[in-house]
Amino acid sequence: MRRTLRYVFSVLLVIATAGFYFTNRIMFIKKKADEEIVRRDEEAGFLNSNDFKKLPKREVSITSPFGYHLKSILVEPWETNRYVIFCHGVTENKMSSVKYMNLFLKRGFNAVIYDQRRHGESGGRTTSYGFYEKFDLKAIVDWLKSKKGKHLLVGIHGESMGAATLLQYAGMLEDGADFYIADCPYSDFAEQLAYRVKEEVKLPPRLIMPIAHLFLKLRDHYPLKDVSPVSAVENIEHPVLFIHSQKDDYILHHMTEELFDRKKGPKKLFLAQNGVHARSLSENREEYEQVLDEFLEEFGLKESGS
Repeated sequence: MRRTLRYVFSVLLVIATAGFYFTNRIMFIKKKADEEIVRRDEEAGFLNSNDFKKLPKREVSITSPFGYHLKSILVEPWETNRYVIFCHGVTENKMSSVKYMNLFLKRGFNAVIYDQRRHGESGGRTTSYGFYEKFDLKAIVDWLKSKKGKHLLVGIHGESMGAATLLQYAGMLEDGADFYIADCPYSDFAEQLAYRVKEEVKLPPRLIMPIAHLFLKLRDHYPLKDVSPVSAVENIEHPVLFIHSQKDDYILHHMTEELFDRKKGPKKLFLAQNGVHARSLSENREEYEQVLDEFLEEFGLKESGS
């Protein structure tokens, strides 16, 4: 009997250790330092700090429905009712959105860039890959509409986790923007996590995923199955531009193709030939801008006269 109890205890200890280890890696994923992101993007030519400093802008702190603050920057070089909100990817911060923001400033839009929960200067204890972040995005949209009036034309652009966040916001909470651009999203976080476990940990996902499901539910209070843009994308009625690099080996491009196939109504797909994860713009800039212009033109989103 004692031997059986010791065996059961040992098994439970192994499961608990594995559960805490893997959910720690998920919930508290190591972030890039803020200065590292700025330096990287300056060296790559994505960010000119002097130009950014000259932009008419102001810092804003928007309250999350979970009580912490979302550090944001409202950028307004134009007298217009046209705005785009930018959602950065995991481990990044709002400054990594500047390269995308500049595309829209050039096209007559104003912008909001912000730090997602537990990133940059924003609060929040854990990263949840869109589950809690979608509610924060709604808070950003609500704040913008409350300050600038309801008669806005609003777009949302997201990269990687930011793209998955906006799809969950639009498909699960409200289709509250006029258009969306989802650059290299995952279609289902459990599927993406299983793929990364296989690639990085070299263990069979069938052994790890049930433990991850259980401990994530216990520790961060949401089921993995609910972090699934593909289960919600068909609810989005407004236009979506899906973008993914065919050479992305971190989030495979078939996920974006699946999302595109499931989306009903107005949509467009751009599979870039060059670049790894989140590098479709930097490695295919001319094509990226052309597809963006075609998307805005096709769905009546371009500024009159532009």
